[in-house]
Amino acid sequence: MRSGVWHDGFGDAIGEALLRCEQRCFELNSLPPSDRQGRNEAIRRLLPNVGEPFVIHSPFHCDFGTNIRAGKNLICNYNVTILDEGEVTIGDNVFIGPNCSIYTIIHALNPQQRNGGIMRSAPVTIGSDVWLGGNVVVLPGVTIGDGSVIGAGSVVVKDIPSGVLAVGNPCKVVRPITAADDVEENEILR
Repeated sequence: MRSGVWHDGFGDAIGEALLRCEQRCFELNSLPPSDRQGRNEAIRRLLPNVGEPFVIHSPFHCDFGTNIRAGKNLICNYNVTILDEGEVTIGDNVFIGPNCSIYTIIHALNPQQRNGGIMRSAPVTIGSDVWLGGNVVVLPGVTIGDGSVIGAGSVVVKDIPSGVLAVGNPCKVVRPITAADDVEENEILR
């Protein structure tokens, strides 16, 4: 599946792996927020390739979990969905807002082929220091560069360079992020 070639995705082995991951997602999402140790253990079983520390709020959903690789300080707000038939690579210090979806799966456009399970995947790469606002959708094959911000409600259909603010459907670069975007020290309540 990770190869990106068209294949029959309805096979028994794939179905068993999806069910196993769905069970792990259910177990994680059933734990109370106060059970930090239990949640941490459930996340480790589900996402073995995510660096420490991390914050992943429930509900969280993915298809396999093992195709997700993330650096340190990953924050996933409520209701994040990652369809990781292909590789999903996430850098350090990434904020993923509520209701975000990251997709790697591409189904055949021909309805007979699609109904027969013909699909392929394309990897998604999200650089370090990226913020995905709420309700962002990232489509298969997209790369988002380091330090970029994707505005709420955007649908990212093509690569986004580093260090920019990008918004919309389809998502487009609005402008670079500059020192003018810094919050003044005297404006920060400490």
